[in-house]
Amino acid sequence: MTDSSHTQPEIRIEEWRADATRAAFIDAEIDMLAEILHAVVHAGAGVSFFLPFSIAEARSFWVEKILPEVRTGKRRLVLALLDERIVGTVQINFDVPPNQRHRAEVVKLLVHPIARRRGIARKLMVTLEEIARSEMRTLLTLDTVTGSSAEFLYTSLGFVTAGVIPAFARGALTPELESATIMYKELAGPL
Repeated sequence: MTDSSHTQPEIRIEEWRADATRAAFIDAEIDMLAEILHAVVHAGAGVSFFLPFSIAEARSFWVEKILPEVRTGKRRLVLALLDERIVGTVQINFDVPPNQRHRAEVVKLLVHPIARRRGIARKLMVTLEEIARSEMRTLLTLDTVTGSSAEFLYTSLGFVTAGVIPAFARGALTPELESATIMYKELAGPL
């Protein structure tokens, strides 16, 4: 007999719908997204922000930058939910110049520190690739902190290193400049 009381809840991956029909839920979802961003920056993730970094700044990022781009279709957002709580996210940016409509940029793969080591980042990326294919994108690009666990994840998913830029960005917890690894992945056509 199996004891189901010790099984971990299932992680659900879905695309964020931020349209007017869901207005009642968006504020709570933005609060959860802000909490994740705040937590990962405080844990040292190199995702464009550094300490001090308030929850209000994290919320402002989602409200002012991301929400408008999701609503216009320039950007799509994938969520990882544990029960009804958002614990991870990744974005795909489709806002590229006309001569680059075949590609998209992977942005801000974030998993809350309390939800790590469950394969969430990998599941988010697999779903993001499906979205890219459905939008006829054949090339994904990204940058990540050199030597980070994210770099190893991307490599395991088939991303190729194009190069390393030294002193690319300030670290989250220190004023030291960190190198960035620029990566890409060529995608097959739609599944």
